[in-house]
Amino acid sequence: MEKIITIKDTAGLHAKLAAKVVQTASKYDVEIRLEYDHVTIDAKSILGLMSLAVPKGKNVKLIAEGNDAEKAIEDIEKILG
Repeated sequence: MEKIITIKDTAGLHAKLAAKVVQTASKYDVEIRLEYDHVTIDAKSILGLMSLAVPKGKNVKLIAEGNDAEKAIEDIEKILG
């Protein structure tokens, strides 16, 4: 499953937001990745998320595979969008 999400937070994808994404992604039995500017990282990696340095208003692609893929994407979309 894939979903395009626009980063809404005024500070972009910052440390606190990345921590929330990792915490949420880790609750699910899924392989979940986030893609930005042709770079794909594990969405359960806080360092990976922060290394993307996604600014406000930019789109990212969430890619999830597994039993809880849809629910994981919905919950992460609530955090980022």
